[in-house]
Amino acid sequence: WLVVDRKVYDVSRFSKRHPGGSRVISHYAGQDATDAFVAFHNDKSLVKKYLKSLLIGELAPDQPSFESNKKKSLLEDFRELRCTIEKMGLLRPNYFFFFLIFLHLLVLDAASWLVVWYFGTSLVPFLAGMVFFTTAQIQMGWFQHDLGHCSVFRKPRWNHLLQIVVINMLKGMPASWWNHLHNQHHAKPNCFRKDPDLNMHPLLFSLGKTLSVEVWKSRFNDRKLECNMYLIYN
Repeated sequence: WLVVDRKVYDVSRFSKRHPGGSRVISHYAGQDATDAFVAFHNDKSLVKKYLKSLLIGELAPDQPSFESNKKKSLLEDFRELRCTIEKMGLLRPNYFFFFLIFLHLLVLDAASWLVVWYFGTSLVPFLAGMVFFTTAQIQMGWFQHDLGHCSVFRKPRWNHLLQIVVINMLKGMPASWWNHLHNQHHAKPNCFRKDPDLNMHPLLFSLGKTLSVEVWKSRFNDRKLECNMYLIYN
């Protein structure tokens, strides 16, 4: 179960068919997923049609719609900021800008090979080609990042198609792998055992007592919220 706008949904079966993957949606089990829902779904009217069949109730009036380890004032400020940004049109993509980005990374990538092909593999042409190639690869990484966030085109399909071209064909990496990990990162940023970017324990986070205490508190709060929700609806 998870909460969106104070409505409770049972996504136990749907999570296996969730387009963004089961892990992203399961990370919010027993929690409020309103902000993540808004951030991940551009066409909310379309998604809400599927939510109707999953609706099982609403939160009781005395139950908060946010986790106990979060500040209500901070959440309200964040939501107000997002509304302001949307009204200002800052989330609308500039197609000409992204066209120039795509064009210049193609030029840099082609230049890296042409320099070595035309001038040979001596030190200076090799270094120049390496600079062009490295710059192009870095720019490709950020460009496919925006495509993965569906920030370039309005329709997700076009974003994913061009992302496959950039990351699969030009960089040689699978787009599905990147999306699977990166979606989890933004769903639960910097949350231990939920954000894949932090899956380096115990190699880098084995020293000190801070991590173990924080993990224990987070697990305890999650279980406590799940128990409260179970008691409310049973």
